[in-house]
Amino acid sequence: MTSQSQGIHQLLQAEKRAKDKLEEAKKKKYCESYKLFESGNQSEQSELRFHNKDKSQTSFPFLKLLIQKIMGSQSNISEEIEAQTLEKIKELNGSYNKSMESVINQLLSIVCDVKPEIHANYRIAN
Repeated sequence: MTSQSQGIHQLLQAEKRAKDKLEEAKKKKYCESYKLFESGNQSEQSELRFHNKDKSQTSFPFLKLLIQKIMGSQSNISEEIEAQTLEKIKELNGSYNKSMESVINQLLSIVCDVKPEIHANYRIAN
């Protein structure tokens, strides 16, 4: 039991160290960006704005094209599936209309043509 608690304790410490490193990296990145912005150099400021704007969007144009290609192909697939579905529905409706009358006639003939018979297990009592 102590080995489990010791393992949990080690995991918690490792998680805390990782969290501290992340905070430190965020602060360092923020400080570098802030220093660059405060430097007063117009080209550096415009570069920083471009960098931040570029970061909010996708900075890889080939990735954008790939995403559009994939999404386009997905929409094509969905259109094909929709067309197949409509075709199948039309086919089923035609089959229904074609066989509906014969099925109703068979059902009515079974229900209306009553043939009274004595059940095989029935015994006549003397």
